[in-house]
Amino acid sequence: MTERELFLKHIAQTSPSPLAFEIAKAEGCLLYDVNGKEYIDLIGGISVANIGHRHPKVIEAIKKQLDAYMHVMVYGEFVESPQVQYAKLLTEHLPTQLNSVYFTNSGAEAIEGAMKLAKRTTGRTQIIAFKNSYHGSTQGALSIIGDEYWRNAFRPLLPDVLHLEYNPIAIGSFDSLDEISERTACVIAETVQAEAGIIVPSKEWLQALRKKCSDTGTLLILDEIQAGFGRTGKLWGFEHFEIIPDVLILGKALGGGMPLGAFITDKKMMDAFTENPVLGHITTFGGHPVCCAAGLAAMKVLLEEKIIEGVKAKEELFKSLLVHPEIKSVRSFGLWMSVEFASFEKNKKIIDTCIAGGVMTDWFLFTPNCLRISPPLTITNELINRACNRILQSLNES
Repeated sequence: MTERELFLKHIAQTSPSPLAFEIAKAEGCLLYDVNGKEYIDLIGGISVANIGHRHPKVIEAIKKQLDAYMHVMVYGEFVESPQVQYAKLLTEHLPTQLNSVYFTNSGAEAIEGAMKLAKRTTGRTQIIAFKNSYHGSTQGALSIIGDEYWRNAFRPLLPDVLHLEYNPIAIGSFDSLDEISERTACVIAETVQAEAGIIVPSKEWLQALRKKCSDTGTLLILDEIQAGFGRTGKLWGFEHFEIIPDVLILGKALGGGMPLGAFITDKKMMDAFTENPVLGHITTFGGHPVCCAAGLAAMKVLLEEKIIEGVKAKEELFKSLLVHPEIKSVRSFGLWMSVEFASFEKNKKIIDTCIAGGVMTDWFLFTPNCLRISPPLTITNELINRACNRILQSLNES
């Protein structure tokens, strides 16, 4: 049997028609299939490969850690240098109250831990999230996904979850925030909604949300699983809005290409997991030393090579080139864009034609009529020009 046939037979499928792209190599901003064909990567592993694929310093850090040790003990019991040094670097670049890092295996697991922490520290049960939000597929994370299509088949889910409108458009329409009360344990929001097609909230709304949470003793949890690590043009998305969350959720680019998630808060709050009960939250492989070594190296590259400084200009170049009568809109926030077409069918044709022409792209869960652009932040102007030309050619061909 071929690799593709074995894939379809033995690998659990998540859709009736997976792309089944056979990758042989990834380097920088390029992918190569088993036939040697080159593709410009406009997906970046869904905002994972922020510094590009297989950066030499990340590879070096992984090899060095492999020579020392891999898994030795469940998370939090041994002093493991990659975890300690990465937590130190992260907290040095965060507000002072975000000083304690709990590493997990993924962003969804970080969401789960943060929800437990909110219930534990507030003694409350209600969780508020937002329509068209995406936070993962585990049962807790699924409970707060903002679309009933994905939730319904798996009910019953967590009780006492309420979904509000995200960033209401009408002026002064912040009344829904009154649903946040003294019985609300936490509000979980994406700083910028990703799978809704890059929805950027107004500063006024996000600041009003922060104030309402503060007034009611509710924890504000910001999900920056995709928005973090320079994707928006700043290291953290919340920096654009002049607010600070009580808990920050990270994933995707956190591991530099390796699986890693984290939730970060104040140590006084995080210590609630240490007693009543002891081991209030535990994980075997969370913060795996190889993953932390890779993530640490990747964050150092991001900062030392000043990669984020070029994001805004590259965003503007994309927008200047993506002009066509059939493009209804281009929503963007840094190197994170949603190119809107009239229908999913039209978008799917464009995506298929782009892939055939050597540009790898995709759509969004809640806006399937929109084409996804989230390339490595290291993408060059030459590759941007080539990718945009291919998109425009695909439009004309379709």
